[in-house]
Amino acid sequence: MLSPEELAAWYERVNISHQGRSVIDQVRSSDPARRVGGGRRNVSGRYPSRKMGVTIQFESHRVELAAVYEFEHDADVLEYYDQPPSFKLEYPSSSGRRIGVVHTPDYFVIRQRTAGWEECKTEEDLQRLTEHNPNRYRLDPGGQWCARRCKRTSVLPI
Repeated sequence: MLSPEELAAWYERVNISHQGRSVIDQVRSSDPARRVGGGRRNVSGRYPSRKMGVTIQFESHRVELAAVYEFEHDADVLEYYDQPPSFKLEYPSSSGRRIGVVHTPDYFVIRQRTAGWEECKTEEDLQRLTEHNPNRYRLDPGGQWCARRCKRTSVLPI
């Protein structure tokens, strides 16, 4: 984890706004927003992170645990947090009506040059979700899956 001095230097180097700093500080000082649980098709658990000095929750041993392994061993990842504080996503439904949902992302990741929320889903799940919520999930022209940007993500310019 970053020391207070390293975090302050990172904020300056990456040019994070005061509002963005406040969001990151909240994520860093919060406990996970919820406890993960196993479902019919997944295996949940805890990973003892050396990088973070705590155990990190995962809700899927095939998708989220794989992401945790990557976060743990990727030199570009400085810190990562499971189940960061929830926030409201607002977007138009497929019929055009405005929808507001409270969303708890899988992870918040601080990297060398970026910071943001990350979701871990299979390609199959993303295709199904896109059919149901085309304004929430989409495949961009570069072939990357993107979730609808909420107002809070805009405070982390990179």
